[in-house]
Amino acid sequence: MKTRHKPTSGFIDIVEIVVAAGSGGDGCVSFRREKYVPRGGPDGGNGGRGGDVVVRSDPHLATLVDYRYKRIVRAGRGSHGKGKNQHGRDGAAAVVRVPVGTVVRDAVTGDAIEDLVTTSEVVIARGGRGGRGNAVFATSTDQAPRRSELGEEGEERSIILEVKLIADVGIVGEPNVGKSSLLRMLTRARPKIGSYPFTTLSPNLGVLRYRDREIVLADIPGLIEGAHLGKGLGHEFLRHIERTKMLLLVVDANAPSPGESLARLRSELALYSPLLDAKPYIVCLNKVDLVPPEERHALEAGGAGILVSAATGYGLRALVKSLAGSVVGTDGEGDGNGLGKRP
Repeated sequence: MKTRHKPTSGFIDIVEIVVAAGSGGDGCVSFRREKYVPRGGPDGGNGGRGGDVVVRSDPHLATLVDYRYKRIVRAGRGSHGKGKNQHGRDGAAAVVRVPVGTVVRDAVTGDAIEDLVTTSEVVIARGGRGGRGNAVFATSTDQAPRRSELGEEGEERSIILEVKLIADVGIVGEPNVGKSSLLRMLTRARPKIGSYPFTTLSPNLGVLRYRDREIVLADIPGLIEGAHLGKGLGHEFLRHIERTKMLLLVVDANAPSPGESLARLRSELALYSPLLDAKPYIVCLNKVDLVPPEERHALEAGGAGILVSAATGYGLRALVKSLAGSVVGTDGEGDGNGLGKRP
């Protein structure tokens, strides 16, 4: 399991909380005493069951910000039984609402309990059983039992909630290579963009509409050398591209050696997770508008990747065609939404 970390921005994607199910109510010792009813007999009711703690996925949530400071979630306790065979009310369940795609782990062992990408909810802590009242224990030989049961304690455990975004394509690159600008041109997303490294502080999602299909793209903060060891920001969010079908590796075409930049990028992905290293990918050389014509021709002849410019729109249609062919499984003909014309 990866080392835990404290969130560095408003995008809260991993928290540790304590969940405590409700305890069951106690059973009651009572005897029916009414005028003209001799030997009424035992009538103690059972205690109610404690409430469960349920983790439920909610498509309207994107982060775990609700649990940044609320670290203990408790379910309701079952009510005690009463006389006249009145059973206690069951405790109210506590619902932990999380984004779709959240992985629930045991905080002690680190083992995954449930992955809420295929299921909508899971009972993470069960409430205690209610105690039985003395009416249950009446027999032909013991018609006036004076015993009952205490309610059972509810389960309590520490869990880790870990969000993994669900996207078709993960956009990965070193800082300041234009990933966010590319996401903005390909989709309707409006990520913060600046002319300095680490503009992206949290993952951004965008939707590329292609014919009658939507292709979801996820852009994560830039990776630097040593990211798999925790350097920089991108390592904290690499989990978000583990579910993607493929990767879009973005390299600065104007860098001194685009080939070396690509090699560093692939090395960091492989060192972080063999799963990422095995994913299919497309190489995109961005900022080609800053490359002199003779060097651009050399890059095209070398077949290093798809040459694009997020600033001018150059090559974006070719990129959409390649993405659509890989994700949707089509020939990629047709236009994406909002793409600039290729010069």
